[in-house]
Amino acid sequence: MTNQDDQFKKVISHAKEYGYVFQSSEIYDGLSAVYDYAQNGAELKKNIREYWWKAMVQMNDNIVGIDAAIFMHPTTWKASGHVDAFNDPLIDNKDSKKRYRADVLIEDYCAKIEAKIDKEVEKAAKRFGDSFDKAQFLATNTRVVEYQEKINTTLTRMARSLEKEDLADVKALIEELEIADPLTGSRNWTDVKQFNLMFGTKLGASAENAMDLYLRPETAQGIFVNFLNVQKTSRLKIPFGIAQTGKAFRNEIVARQFIFRMREFEQMEMQYFIKPGTQKEWYEQWKQTRLKWHMSLGLGAENYRFHDHEKLAHYADAAADIEFKFPFGFKELEGIHSRTDFDLSQHEKFSGKKLQYFDHEENLSYVPYVVETSIGLDRMFLAVFSNSLKEETLEDGSTRTVLALPSVLAPVKAAVFPLVKKDGLPEIAQQIIDELKWDFNVVYDEKDAVGRRYRRQDANGTPFCITVDHDTLEDNTVTIRHRDTMLQERVKIEALRDLIKQEVDMRSWLMKM
Repeated sequence: MTNQDDQFKKVISHAKEYGYVFQSSEIYDGLSAVYDYAQNGAELKKNIREYWWKAMVQMNDNIVGIDAAIFMHPTTWKASGHVDAFNDPLIDNKDSKKRYRADVLIEDYCAKIEAKIDKEVEKAAKRFGDSFDKAQFLATNTRVVEYQEKINTTLTRMARSLEKEDLADVKALIEELEIADPLTGSRNWTDVKQFNLMFGTKLGASAENAMDLYLRPETAQGIFVNFLNVQKTSRLKIPFGIAQTGKAFRNEIVARQFIFRMREFEQMEMQYFIKPGTQKEWYEQWKQTRLKWHMSLGLGAENYRFHDHEKLAHYADAAADIEFKFPFGFKELEGIHSRTDFDLSQHEKFSGKKLQYFDHEENLSYVPYVVETSIGLDRMFLAVFSNSLKEETLEDGSTRTVLALPSVLAPVKAAVFPLVKKDGLPEIAQQIIDELKWDFNVVYDEKDAVGRRYRRQDANGTPFCITVDHDTLEDNTVTIRHRDTMLQERVKIEALRDLIKQEVDMRSWLMKM
């Protein structure tokens, strides 16, 4: 087992043990690629959503939010292209009977080459020490250059073949690269076929009169069909944005990697409506703005990178992903897409209704262009959670497991302990809880020795622990301990609220953008 696999198993296990994520319907042996967010997970997810919403909607006077229904008129999905073209290229292994996404098999092959490059860099860095120039090494080392060329030619060929829907060439590429079934090592593959990812359902009281519907595979179309309603009722002038968070559903055949790829998931999307011809500058601006939002959480600049799409959707004129270094490598976290006027034009065509904006300054009507930012809330949860889980060796040689979540996102902001369960200490601790819970999610904990309680809260991601002891009875002070530094300080009870707020307030975190 690789270190990556080992780390990922720890992430999954910790998420269950500390009440973040459970397998859905676990008592019935679960449901593949469907998960439930437990008591702490629901809080972390809500905090991420609010952090996005505040930055996207509340802090921008020209962006508003909506909450569109999951069910939409079926013609919506015909207009958007999902009925005809929302497919994944799938391939079966004849021996193992397992099904895979052909593009993912090829991407995983390239990821293995990338891991080889990382190893070469690691070895060279050790050999050359402080004088090591990584950029020069990547550009000049023969083996590394060959590896990189192999990755580039492979991904470019795959992108072109998928764009032309040349599925025979995608299979040929898998065979040429000698890609084997990850489970059995077999190379006995079927042809590559396209598979539509939308879930179908019915609307109506009787089977014969029921209308065929789909569960929405993305939240964006709810924004597009409401474009004119929102614009007229809010009197917004272009450029302006409409944001939304909500559930989407995809019948992922090869769902895997815990909550990274699920059949029921949540998106946070914003569609920015702009004047045609200005899309390039807005696209670049939103790429940088969104990266700054990620950076404000302090998860480490080295864990992010931009990946420009080789294969563009037929309606897009630019597309990039913000990729994050998950325990299983760099993968897409957020997409920024310049969608031109495709969506609104398609809905105009299929609905017969005009979806145009009258520009008073230009004295003309036009169908706006759109720049989209779209992030998976579940992926963001996994990025934050996996990056925060750490094993630390302390000065005395002991170790501790700490979930060093950005404190602004932590489910519980403070745990309050009485040193002992007597002498009126629990009552004072409860009074502190009753005062703080108006502003923060706080918990009371009196089980085990204080040291063990500290460890438990560290592993749960709680930024502060507050201990009430016998001195509290004398001078109204408590000990507050900081999770990340483990430093303890003595403070007045009335100072607690401001001290915690200073550390966990969204304002101070978003000011870093």
